[in-house]
Amino acid sequence: MKTTKDIFSAFEQHLQNKDLSLLTLRGYLSDVQQFARWFEQTNKETFTLPAVTPTDIRGYRQFLQGSQKRKATTVNRKLAALTSLMSWGMQSGQITSDPTENVKSVKQSAAAPRWLDKHEQFALQRAIEKDLQLARLRYPRRYVTRRRDASLILFLLHTGLRLSEVVALELSDVQISDRKGSALVRRGKGNKQRTVPLNSEARTAMQEWLAIRTQSANPFIWVAVEASSEEGISGRAVQRILRRYAQDAGLPKLTPHILRHTFAKNLANNNVGLEKIAALLGHSSLNTTRIYITPDARDLERAVEELES
Repeated sequence: MKTTKDIFSAFEQHLQNKDLSLLTLRGYLSDVQQFARWFEQTNKETFTLPAVTPTDIRGYRQFLQGSQKRKATTVNRKLAALTSLMSWGMQSGQITSDPTENVKSVKQSAAAPRWLDKHEQFALQRAIEKDLQLARLRYPRRYVTRRRDASLILFLLHTGLRLSEVVALELSDVQISDRKGSALVRRGKGNKQRTVPLNSEARTAMQEWLAIRTQSANPFIWVAVEASSEEGISGRAVQRILRRYAQDAGLPKLTPHILRHTFAKNLANNNVGLEKIAALLGHSSLNTTRIYITPDARDLERAVEELES
């Protein structure tokens, strides 16, 4: 009989063969190992796949919701990890039935993603402008870097591109004229290609950077300024830039993906159809895009306040 260590070692190899991200792989392993510990403490027997019953899965779900007071998203994530483990157990012939098959996940309201409201967008814009003014006045040697930083963040805000998509942009991918422009995303999520039109704010941000960008053989638009490199700026560098602006603007936990959500929410608030928003964001399913018409806490607060007027 396989030991618990043997089971999880083989399961880890299975996950690696599925080409999951390292973060997802570690999360799945941690979740199933936590279940195994709970199983042994609760049942006073060694954990094996054939020993797990549907009652165990339901009991663990109840334990997470009750004693642990875990949120629905956390409970469902852990149940998904167990489903993956048992599905692998079926495929490898270790079990003949799946104990997770008829165990329902925890129902939850659709959660709206985090985005910046108009006041927060104003605060970010102002922090960027103050940073540029300060650099021009006191640190002229840093101005080129600061101009790149400002243009990059504003471009993200007004295009909704993913972080990986924006850092991969090359000079030949962007076309800009006086009244219109576009950016070609060559390898979006799922290796899909799309063309994103650029509004006036995105065009201006791009043009102001390209006007002072050092001419070189580097094909990438967003390049390192203070170091010679044939590569584009890294995703981590962009995150550091955004954290600096967020601190200046008083916006905690600001990420590139929040800028993407903000772009989409702005479109939805301007009554742009889901099909168009999905095309701009590179979504393959409208269900993914539908979150942007899901009201968040601020939307609900405004709705209630309007009753008083």
